[in-house]
Amino acid sequence: MAKKQTKSSRVEYQLNANEIVKKVKEIIKEGNARRIIIKDEKGRSIMELPLTIGVVGALLAPYLAAVGAVTAVLTKCTIVVEKNQ
Repeated sequence: MAKKQTKSSRVEYQLNANEIVKKVKEIIKEGNARRIIIKDEKGRSIMELPLTIGVVGALLAPYLAAVGAVTAVLTKCTIVVEKNQ
């Protein structure tokens, strides 16, 4: 049986802490992201959010609360979004 390979791409956004939660909500709403990685200003991965097709509504609340808590201690960060092609 042959394995199906999925093409993916990575997009990076450099943001201030107060813009992060808004951008994460926007990315999730678009619906084509597989994973969101939040990195600090030194490039270290702070949080990874795996996203599945069925994640909506109330299931997003814990993710967004965690993103808000993490960004409270950061000034600048990078969001890496892995998208399916």
